[in-house]
Amino acid sequence: MGQQETVDVDEVFRVETHGIDPIPDAERHGSAKDLFWLWFGSNLTFTYVINGALAVAFGLSFWQATTVVVIGGLSFFAISAAGLSGIRTGTATLVISRATFGVRGNLPAGVLNWVVSIGYTIVNTVVGTLALEVFFAEIGWQAGTAGRAVALLVTLALTFAVAMWGHATVQFAERWMAYVLAAGFGVLLLFVIPGTDTAAPADAAPGLSGWSLAFVVMLAGPFSYLPMPADYTRYLPRTTSLKSITWMGALGGFLSSVALGVAGVAAATRTDMTDAVAGAESLLPGWFQPLFLALVLGGSVTNSIITLYSSSLNLQVLGIPWSRARAIVISAAVTALGALAALFLTDFTTSLLSFLSLLIIVFAPWGGVFLADMLLRRCHYDADALHAGSAGAYWYRSGYHPAGITALLTGMTFAALTCDSELWTGPLVAPLGGADLTLLGSVVSGLTYWALTRRRVAAYAPAA
Repeated sequence: MGQQETVDVDEVFRVETHGIDPIPDAERHGSAKDLFWLWFGSNLTFTYVINGALAVAFGLSFWQATTVVVIGGLSFFAISAAGLSGIRTGTATLVISRATFGVRGNLPAGVLNWVVSIGYTIVNTVVGTLALEVFFAEIGWQAGTAGRAVALLVTLALTFAVAMWGHATVQFAERWMAYVLAAGFGVLLLFVIPGTDTAAPADAAPGLSGWSLAFVVMLAGPFSYLPMPADYTRYLPRTTSLKSITWMGALGGFLSSVALGVAGVAAATRTDMTDAVAGAESLLPGWFQPLFLALVLGGSVTNSIITLYSSSLNLQVLGIPWSRARAIVISAAVTALGALAALFLTDFTTSLLSFLSLLIIVFAPWGGVFLADMLLRRCHYDADALHAGSAGAYWYRSGYHPAGITALLTGMTFAALTCDSELWTGPLVAPLGGADLTLLGSVVSGLTYWALTRRRVAAYAPAA
């Protein structure tokens, strides 16, 4: 009797054995509805409340800021579509992008994306820790440094445990946490929306600068997901409708981000949201305030789970010769160290946020090139060549794809020239009236790539 082939099963509360290796058809499972809950749950984060409040702080009226929030939510159609190639190749986004930039050309952006993933995980961990610390105080335990340390450990443990178990557990946790968070944030909306001042202020003229800053803040978060979507579509059966994948993922991200963004806009018309957590809390009845803090913690964890999980796949793309479950320990350790620094070095969080906002100069153009390549190839890639290194079709010239690198650098140059952040202000910002056009770097890079490759890049067609 021949030896029976072992099949790895992606199950809840069982450590996932696959990493960036292609998922065999026999192990594919799930449906497009799973993507709805993944993106809905992971974006039920208080960050969008903060972003909505910032749009008002930039001078926009309620309706103007709400328009920005809705447009930001619509960007999830692009994010969700970026996962379509995952179902065809069975592998992670940053493996697929080897076809766009070359095996070696893919590495620099891979490093920066890992930094972005870990950076956002640190920020969310800090927000969740501080919310839990305040929760401890409100229930009568004011333990100072010890309380903060316990809050950090709880937040890290919740995030790491789910992400370490892997894909099936991530999807399971996001779905069930989404049920609870959606109910809680729904109650929050009932307290925040009534009394909203929808009238435009007499001096409501934010100008190009105010509009552009609001768009950058609202779109930076969704754009940072661009190197991740295939990480969560790679297990879906090949027969899954591409249209359903796009719509389900987009609808999930749209509903949660817009609902919480509008809550932030509404709150900012009623109270001072400089400290967004304290500002929102002031609009709530006393009995709901501890539950609100639990919502902030839960939203931070749901978002950190997917960024931490993807970071472990990212490390494998960069050449870490470990399993995904082992590689995630590196990401978790860096997250813990970063969170410690942010919680005990008071200026660290501000510096980290400024640094992350500057990295949009890289990942917006990267996303433009990747999406353009995906459209040109119609999501068809040579899955074997993606993993073949120098022996594969995506090695190009010494591991670099000239068109992809050129388009990326062109978009990055445009973004750098028009970026207005605390760490860098581009020379074209002043002539543009203070406008920050960083996000248009994605359009510039995408069009450049299309112009360079439209007759040379085609969908992969396997030999008969």
